[in-house]
Amino acid sequence: MAADRFTGKTVIVTGAGSGIGKATAVRVASEGGRVIAADVVATRLDELTAENPGLDIVTVAGDITKDEDIARIVEAAGGTVWGLANVAGVMDSFQPAHEIDWKQWDFVFAVNLTATAKLMAAVIPGMLEAGAGSIVNVSSEAGLRGSAAGAAYTSSKHAVIGLTKNSAVMYGKKGIRVNSVAPGAVQTNIQAEFKSQLAGEAIGAFMQVVVPGLAQPEQLASSIAWLLSEDASNVNGAVLANDTGWSAI
Repeated sequence: MAADRFTGKTVIVTGAGSGIGKATAVRVASEGGRVIAADVVATRLDELTAENPGLDIVTVAGDITKDEDIARIVEAAGGTVWGLANVAGVMDSFQPAHEIDWKQWDFVFAVNLTATAKLMAAVIPGMLEAGAGSIVNVSSEAGLRGSAAGAAYTSSKHAVIGLTKNSAVMYGKKGIRVNSVAPGAVQTNIQAEFKSQLAGEAIGAFMQVVVPGLAQPEQLASSIAWLLSEDASNVNGAVLANDTGWSAI
């Protein structure tokens, strides 16, 4: 913990009402930052501020799949945004390609990928004008391998890494860094339900044996805060696996 690491900096955190997003919002604010905490569930944001009365946290309840809510989130920053942590995400139901629920596919991509890209597009012009900024996109072990989720979630999280790397190249010489964190199993409220017999046969038993442990949200927040901060000034386009060693197996 570095008390003044984000002093004078405004950071947007999505999914801030629970899990990794909440831990990230608290971590950045505890290190002196002004946090714009966004979540689709207003009561979660109320709990966040009630539990942390001394921190500079501005809450915005909204749906990041809606352009008008993204605009409200950015407007709440009231000026230049130093950092963006795209944490909000939803899981699929482990269906393989031939069993995809296309309504779920569209929703997973809308939250995990499209909203991430739109939030980036909304803050990057200000970062370009300031000549500085830092973005961290949360991917997943499912963005590194094919055995951690269904086709929709896996595809969306691979795409988040592609977006991250492309943006790192595009904006790196403009003072903007874009990195990603790839969590493994984390104690959050994201629901994951097997709805495919084939998936159960293909990866169910594998996941029970190979997943090395369950992380706490604060452990992910530590990595996200570091990548957002100037302590990681020479890190750009990286995918940091924070997964209890899962990616090494």
